[in-house]
Amino acid sequence: MMNFVCYPKCTTCMKAKKWLEENGINVSVRDIKTENPSAAELEEWHKLSGLPLKKFFNTSGLLYKSMELKNKLPAMNGEEMVSLLASDGMLVKRPILVGEDFVLVGFREAEWKEKLGL
Repeated sequence: MMNFVCYPKCTTCMKAKKWLEENGINVSVRDIKTENPSAAELEEWHKLSGLPLKKFFNTSGLLYKSMELKNKLPAMNGEEMVSLLASDGMLVKRPILVGEDFVLVGFREAEWKEKLGL
């Protein structure tokens, strides 16, 4: 079963969850705020996603902005970024759909449709 990592109050997460339900896709749901991803999970997801690590940051989040990460990220190495992401789930872009051999970050319906073979 795939793992759907989300923040329940996030409108994009709600839209993605509804889309999964409408397409008959069963997932286990994990609240990113109460069950923050560990550094090891983030490293694994990063590998499976094929995305640059900076794509895992929730750039529209209040915490990201208040920490002025836009200016700090370019100087950080991968280990520092993973450690920072693991420190607070609200820094992590969501939703994240974790499959056996893939990870999708953010909800883009066409991308999810293609990856799930719909």
